[in-house]
Amino acid sequence: MIKSTYILAFGLLFNPFIKPEAALARTTFTGGKTTPADTLAKAPANWFNLDPQENQVMGVSTEKAYEYLKNRPSKTVVVAVIDSGIDIAHEDLKDKIWRNEKEIPGNGQDDDKNGYVDDIHGWNFIGGKDGRNVEHDTQELTRLYVQLRDKFEGPGGAKLQKKRKEKENFALYQKIKADYEKELKETQDQYSQFQQLQGAYENATAILKNQLNKEDFTLEDLQQLKSTNQQVNQAKAIMLFMAENNFTKETFTEGEDYFMNKLKYNLNLNYNPRDIVGDDYSNVKEKHYGNNDVTGAFAEHGTHVAGIIGANRTNNLGIKGIADNVRIMVVRAVPNGDERDKDVANAIYYAVDNGAQVINMSFGKEYSPQKEAVDAAVKYAADKGVVLVHAAGNDGKNIDQEKNYPSKVLANGKAVNNWIEVGASSFSGSGKLVGNFSNYGKKSVDVFAPGVDINSTIPKQGYKENSGTSMAAPVTSGVSALLLSYFPNLKAEQVHDIILQSAYKVQDLKVNKPGAEGGKAEQVTLGELSVTGGVVNAYEAVKLAESLSNK
Repeated sequence: MIKSTYILAFGLLFNPFIKPEAALARTTFTGGKTTPADTLAKAPANWFNLDPQENQVMGVSTEKAYEYLKNRPSKTVVVAVIDSGIDIAHEDLKDKIWRNEKEIPGNGQDDDKNGYVDDIHGWNFIGGKDGRNVEHDTQELTRLYVQLRDKFEGPGGAKLQKKRKEKENFALYQKIKADYEKELKETQDQYSQFQQLQGAYENATAILKNQLNKEDFTLEDLQQLKSTNQQVNQAKAIMLFMAENNFTKETFTEGEDYFMNKLKYNLNLNYNPRDIVGDDYSNVKEKHYGNNDVTGAFAEHGTHVAGIIGANRTNNLGIKGIADNVRIMVVRAVPNGDERDKDVANAIYYAVDNGAQVINMSFGKEYSPQKEAVDAAVKYAADKGVVLVHAAGNDGKNIDQEKNYPSKVLANGKAVNNWIEVGASSFSGSGKLVGNFSNYGKKSVDVFAPGVDINSTIPKQGYKENSGTSMAAPVTSGVSALLLSYFPNLKAEQVHDIILQSAYKVQDLKVNKPGAEGGKAEQVTLGELSVTGGVVNAYEAVKLAESLSNK
């Protein structure tokens, strides 16, 4: 599931035991380019490409890497983005989108005989042959609850509950039911609190507009406002709190959408959009379904991810992606809800079979009922020498202890060596280096990469700052593509090893352990949160790749 960090922030903010100032990690004033990173409250522009030493922000040294590689030849690398869809007409992406040269556009035929008709820029596994597309879907928790409820509470269910061979499945059902009911209640409670907060915001706004005699007022106006009226002062305090935590009118619009989508679709026991796709959902071996609409109806997330990887570095527009000689293959498989294992597996097969060398996967969930199908696809990618990069997730939890899928560890207990699991870091060189929302794990998370306040492309020629491990993964995919572009003989496992071994280590720095719910966060080293104890660094990775190539 694509989980935005403001969702976690809402969860923290509405917890009655949490101090409001702990709800969000970021504030809004601007720091200069050479200001020490531990004093910055706002990320400098393009910060994820900058250098920790030269620019004093914890970027991945992209520009420094290209200066080192100047005048060297490069090879085009194909990166598949399995996501919600991509706006392939975006000004900063249109020249970087993969094109299937073996397919003739619009003729309604499968020219290259790969099983997918008119797959010019990729494929959409959550669309139907009639052109319709899945935008929303349920969570896997919801789907499992419905499946097991019908089994154990339907006709004959009472007898099944008592059967010894069903003991394990019934125990799973009881856990799933408890988890579902807990999440539903938490969501309903949070929505109620959200509505109260929204009401307070709207009421305070009206009071202050009247007091200041202004339709639009600034933070400076609030700070200068002096009044003996208790109602006005209370409204001022509310608005200052909102400003401190980046809550705006747009934030409340997003929040309303989030809660309504979660209640109307994600946790709705009666919602099932799979008839749009029209496949035999029970057949995980079925591959040839969907359509060629790679943008779909929910493309902001995928477009943002694509820009980080490969936004045009030479057109003087918008942003600069990490990889300069790259083509983005679009594979749509992630709805607003939990992705389905069958679609994830087929998306990986499609990407590998059509020439992707790197696959970015900025999604995840807590349950994987068809894990064997996904594992087979992951193993297939490993055997074909494709680098897989996966976002660790935005729940602020230890995924050494709590499950998060898909995973580099297969059902047989063995881990593939082409998989890089990525947590999110910030621009700060202080204790706030790790995003408070980021999942972590000394065994499960390989490395951290920039994932806080990342400016990138969004649909309709837009740009926006987003935060999440969903942003950290494409930074790492971009560095992987950069390595393969300039050192094309590298194997997938070598790219994996180079990125981990060259990670920028922050010696002896204590960072806030993610997920702190109020009070002072526990201080730990980065080595306690990941395999490497470091942040991805393109410059160091390039130097290490060069040394290996010269041997």
